[in-house]
Amino acid sequence: MTETYVASWRIILAFILDLITAFVVIGWLIAWATGSLTESGFQLTGGPALLFFVLLIGYFVVFNRYLGGTLWKRILRAVRHR
Repeated sequence: MTETYVASWRIILAFILDLITAFVVIGWLIAWATGSLTESGFQLTGGPALLFFVLLIGYFVVFNRYLGGTLWKRILRAVRHR
């Protein structure tokens, strides 16, 4: 069985878009839940910031390992199939 080739630019672009999307969505949700929203966005420090980093890493691990790829990997078809 052969592995499907995926262009490197797709993988890199998917990672960057996933990082931005996860930063905005997860960051905003945590800021909203903890009252850390500001006029210009949000500011996370201490425990909420730690929770953010744990969830950000968890997003990549869980989606890649158990759900067949992250959101942007699936949209850009940057998932390698075996």
